[in-house]
Amino acid sequence: MEYRRCGNSGLKLPAVSLGMWHNFGAIDSLENARNILRLAFDSGITHFDLANNYGPPAGSAEETFGQIYKDDFKRYRDELVISSKAGWGMWEGPYGDWGSKKYLVASLDQSLKRMGLDYVDIFYHHRPDPETPMEETMGTLDLMVRQGKALYVGISSYSASETEQAVAILKRLGTPCLIHQPKYSMFDRWVEGGLLDVLGNEGVGCIPFSPLAQGLLSNKYLKGIPEGSRAAAHRGNGAIEENAITEANIAKVAKLNEVAIKRGQNLAQMALSWILKDQRVTSVLIGVSKPEQVTDSLKCLANTSFTDEELTLINNILD
Repeated sequence: MEYRRCGNSGLKLPAVSLGMWHNFGAIDSLENARNILRLAFDSGITHFDLANNYGPPAGSAEETFGQIYKDDFKRYRDELVISSKAGWGMWEGPYGDWGSKKYLVASLDQSLKRMGLDYVDIFYHHRPDPETPMEETMGTLDLMVRQGKALYVGISSYSASETEQAVAILKRLGTPCLIHQPKYSMFDRWVEGGLLDVLGNEGVGCIPFSPLAQGLLSNKYLKGIPEGSRAAAHRGNGAIEENAITEANIAKVAKLNEVAIKRGQNLAQMALSWILKDQRVTSVLIGVSKPEQVTDSLKCLANTSFTDEELTLINNILD
């Protein structure tokens, strides 16, 4: 495993981290989840990424992790980086969503209880709140560090300008913004419109989610929507939309697949390598449904450099 320093901090993260957005809820197999986490850790993936609303139902991914942590990982706590988030709807009423101090403090306390932890290594505000003053939200993140409930804090899905504002407030409070978690893939490159530059200039790490565009950047959709896929299951909560699987996108995927084969990779591996080619990216989050997908994804680390010719070809395909 390759470990990369997170921005200007002292923390290093594995180049590949495990996201628990899907396949770790109460509706999923506990034994499969355990096997995935064990293999990931044995492979050098020391960072497990969660959020209060991961499941389904909401909260159940943290409960699953807590059960496995208690049985398998508690002795390795100091070798793990565990993150959680709050910012999306978690419970009914006015105090279970967005970015108020009331919501964030309560949510982190609940997350710690579900996971059986004294603290998380990273706590994120999951999305910007247009109504709550950013000083309140960032002040709450600062409070969590001072209370010892989080070692570091981060933000997710903030625009470049929102990120600059959040970073400045946290810096003023004395709790630096460690990391930003944006959606980023070959098909969704909004972070290249200024956010990556802000993160690089401010010394903030970057850990993209959905690097495979919910599975579109894999071989599974080359022939349409397969049975048992997330698109076929209509599970929602971030699952790929059927309207993303267009003839035009499938044609692009087929051409990208040809580039990957010439690089000695499958398409998913190349998509992960493509994210990691940028040194401003600390780590990339993978989502898996079975242990062998962990092993397959890690092969991306064998080749994270691209020739100018390859990058031009990829850009032409995506244009």
